Amino acid sequence: MTQKHFYHKNHIQLSYYEIKNNHPPFVLLHAQAVDATSFENVWEQLSKSYHIYSVDCYGHGESLHDSAQYNITDIGKAIIRFIEDVVKEKVILLGHSSGGLIAAYIASQTDLCSLLILEDPPFFSCQGERRKNSYNYIDLSTVCHNFINQSEKKDFVLYYFSNQYAWNFFPKKSREKLKQKMTSMAAKYRKKHPDRNLKVMFWPKAALSAYQGMNKYDPLFGEAFFNDSFHRGIPHEDILKNIKCKTIFLKAQTNISEDGILMAALSDEDLEKVSSLITDCMIIRFNCGHGIHIEKPKEFINCLCQNLLYYKEEKQ
Repeated sequence: MTQKHFYHKNHIQLSYYEIKNNHPPFVLLHAQAVDATSFENVWEQLSKSYHIYSVDCYGHGESLHDSAQYNITDIGKAIIRFIEDVVKEKVILLGHSSGGLIAAYIASQTDLCSLLILEDPPFFSCQGERRKNSYNYIDLSTVCHNFINQSEKKDFVLYYFSNQYAWNFFPKKSREKLKQKMTSMAAKYRKKHPDRNLKVMFWPKAALSAYQGMNKYDPLFGEAFFNDSFHRGIPHEDILKNIKCKTIFLKAQTNISEDGILMAALSDEDLEKVSSLITDCMIIRFNCGHGIHIEKPKEFINCLCQNLLYYKEEKQ
């Protein structure tokens, strides 16, 4: 049975979901703008072999909302304390997207990870000047920045829906008409169900998964990626070269637009660099978008089960 808990100690505030059993601990860190329930569709299958802890990162869910701590070191240190105080043993640590950056930081700073699983984190592409040519920057980061710097609109979920970059994928002739119609539908749903995850008829299910938990997302977290303060000046190279545990990297499709925008978490060249910096790194590719566990849950589970079984046998 999934239970929700809160860890409050020494100014650290983390909310998390747990499925208790006698299996080895498996800690999950979600992507930006969603919350720990992003992994809800794979909790049950994973819990057959693992004791699940799915944690809300700062700025998400009911964990601490303090923009001064929306950075890789403060969040990483909070989760390190969580593992030490709550889990109390080495864990398999999986991070998706920005959660993967945090997971990598934890693995680089401690020996708390028996195995690190990185689900399509944006290494190199979201840092420094390169970040301005990434999809995250032109989409979520920029929308967060614009929302913060206006006062008329109060509902970030609806604001993001109506201003997301995805509208550019629609044909120019029908784009504005479709945008008005779909935004109107979204507004009606938000008015009727302000506390629920957004649902809009005809909007792709995979795209709606980006709104799971957005009700309790702080746009100032996105601002930290917009102004590059999230990384605290720590080069990704320094994080990756200090990871000593076995690592599995799950890579989604790589797409680059005609105008040079990286429509993915990281490029194939970035992945090669990641692999060269981590001592022991296995790469597994998926033919899908950024949310691998959402778009391909069966393949995701099968991949983990096969490789984790191999890892167990290797340890023995």
